Amino acid sequence: MIMSLQQQIITIAVVVLGTMLTRFLPFIVFPADKSTPKYVQYLGKALPSAVLGLLVIYCFKDVSLLSGSHGIPELIAVAVVALLHFWKKKMLLSIAGGTIVYMILVQLVF
Repeated sequence: MIMSLQQQIITIAVVVLGTMLTRFLPFIVFPADKSTPKYVQYLGKALPSAVLGLLVIYCFKDVSLLSGSHGIPELIAVAVVALLHFWKKKMLLSIAGGTIVYMILVQLVF
């Protein structure tokens, strides 16, 4: 299905509007001259840990300890991520290092 010029313009306008709204809405809802509500401060402290926990659970949801590689590559990759993060404290390095180690283990070792 090919979009007409009018449909393309409307699509681009909606995407631009959505992007601009997500960029400017926090500044409109929480102006600089007012203090941030306590529940928003709480969410700012609690959500990063909760998201990380959900990601870990999601990553391990299909690991079978009774068959296959028994979750060994996943556990090694998690250990590499933790060690890199405690050592260098660089999130991108930790994620990339763990991903590379996991892919090497899965493709060449297990």
